Amino acid sequence: MVKQIYSVVLTFFLVSLVVPMSLVEADDESDYYRIISVATSQTNTDSRAANWRPGDDGPALEVSGIAPYDDDRIAVAIRKGEVWILGGVYDDPPTQVTYHRFASALHEPLGLLRRGGSFLTVQRSELTRLRDTVGDDVADEYLTVAKGWGVTGHYHEYAYGPKVDGDGNLWLTLNIGLGLKGDLLKRTRQSSLGYRQGLWRGWGMKVSEAGDLIPVCAGMRSPSGMGANADGDMFYTDQQGNWVAAGALHHMREGAFFHHPESLASMDAQGSTIHDVKEVPNGLALPEALKRFPQMKPPAVWFPYKKMGQSTTDIMLDASDGKFGPFAGQLFVGEFTQAGINRVFLEKVDGEYQGACFPFRSGMASAVLRLMQGRDGSVFVGLTNRGWSSLGTASYGLQRLVWTGKTPFEIQAMRVKPDGFELTFTRPVDPKSASDPASYQLQRYTYNYHSTYGSDEIQQHGLTVRSAQVQADGVTVRLVVDGLKQYFVHELNASAVLDRTRQQLLHPHAYYTLNRLPKR
Repeated sequence: MVKQIYSVVLTFFLVSLVVPMSLVEADDESDYYRIISVATSQTNTDSRAANWRPGDDGPALEVSGIAPYDDDRIAVAIRKGEVWILGGVYDDPPTQVTYHRFASALHEPLGLLRRGGSFLTVQRSELTRLRDTVGDDVADEYLTVAKGWGVTGHYHEYAYGPKVDGDGNLWLTLNIGLGLKGDLLKRTRQSSLGYRQGLWRGWGMKVSEAGDLIPVCAGMRSPSGMGANADGDMFYTDQQGNWVAAGALHHMREGAFFHHPESLASMDAQGSTIHDVKEVPNGLALPEALKRFPQMKPPAVWFPYKKMGQSTTDIMLDASDGKFGPFAGQLFVGEFTQAGINRVFLEKVDGEYQGACFPFRSGMASAVLRLMQGRDGSVFVGLTNRGWSSLGTASYGLQRLVWTGKTPFEIQAMRVKPDGFELTFTRPVDPKSASDPASYQLQRYTYNYHSTYGSDEIQQHGLTVRSAQVQADGVTVRLVVDGLKQYFVHELNASAVLDRTRQQLLHPHAYYTLNRLPKR
C-alpha cells in the first residue's frame, strides 16, 4: 500500500514538472466562434418557396456564390444553375428560413455579385447580368456582359467570379483543362512553347465597362477563390496539383505569371500581358526556378499541405470594423477538403505582398467553397463537396459563423524584420514565457517547381531564436532569429507562450512566406 501511494505521488510530481498546475489549457474554437446551420443536406428547411411542391425539404444548396441584400435577406447561387433569395437567415436559431427562386437555367454559376440592383454571375462560357425589371424578385432579363474565353467541353474548365476590386473593376478567373485529348484538342490553341489550352485558360481577367475582356495575369491551375484586400488589390487562391506545390494566395497584377505553364498557350494571343518566355524550368527548387523564370512571381502566402489544409478556396476581407473579432482588415480563406476556414495577415515589403497564415475555424459541415460577410459582421459559409472528398457530415449547405464577443488568445499578426519577426498577440502575454527564446520553435523550408503533382517540403532547416523581447504594450514580442531566407516558408510553433492568465494559444502555429527581407 505504501509503495502504491509513493508511486502515485512520484508520478504526480514528475507530471507537475512538465505541466505547471497553474497552466490553463486553451479553450475550444466554439467558445469564440459559433457555427449556426442555416440549411444543410441533413437539415429540414421551410417549404415556402416559389413553385414549391408539398414534401420538399428545400433546394439542394450546393452553394457556389453568395451576395447580400440591404435587409435581412441574402442571395445564393447553386452549382446546378439557379439563384435563390433566402430570408430568415439571421435568426438564431434559423427556424423559418424562406426560399424564393430568382433565376434558373444557368450553366454552373461559380460566383455571385449584387451590383446596381441586379446580379452578376460567371457561367461556364460568359459573365451574365440577371435583372428583375418588374419588381417580383424573379429575373426576367439574362444579359451577356462579357464572353470570349475558350470552352472545349472539358469538365475541368471552371470559370469563377465576378469579384470587384477597390477601383470598381470586375475580375474573373479561368481554370485550365486537364489532360485534353481527342476532339477537345481541336478547340484549343497552341503556343510557341507547345502548350495547348482553350483561349485564356489559366488566366485572370478584368472586364471593361464596355464588356471587353482584358487579360491581366496567367499561370493559374484551379483559381476557385478571389477577393480584394483592404487596399483594394485583388488576390486569388490556387490548389495543389501539377506545377503547384501547395495551396497558395497570389496578388493578381498585370504581367504576372504564377505556376502553371499550360496557361502560356495564350501567350501569343492578342492582348496577352505575358511575353518572351523561352523555356519553363522543371525540377528545380522554387528559389532557383524564380531566378531562371523572371516572369514568374511567388505566392504572397503558401498554405503548407495538410498543416493548413489541402484545397484553398474563397477569399473574404473582414471589413466589419471589429464586429467579427480582433482581426479587422485581415483575409479569411476557405478550405475545401478539411471543411474549415483559415486566416491571413498580409504586409507589403519592398513592393511585394507577403505574410502569414494561421488556422482559424474547423468543423464546418462540408467543404467550404464561398464566404460572405453579413451586415452584422457574421460570416455566411457556402458549402458543397461536389462529390469530392471533404470532412464534415453533409454534402452541401449554408452555415453562419458568429463571434461570441470573447477574444481568443491568438497570434494576431506576424511581421518580418531584418533580423527576425515581430509578433502581435490579441491579449497581453505572460512576460516570463513570452520572453523565453525556448518558447518559440522555428524552421524554414521551400518547395520544388516541377510538373509533378504537389511537392514535399524541401531544404528544411531549424532556426535559432536568439532573443525574445516583450514590448511595452504587453502584446508585442520582438524575436531575433538566425537564418531567415528569401522564398522560404518560415514555420513557427509558439505553443509554450501563455497570456497573463496562464492560458495557452488557441492556435500556436503560424506560417510566414518570406519574399522580401526588409533592409531596416
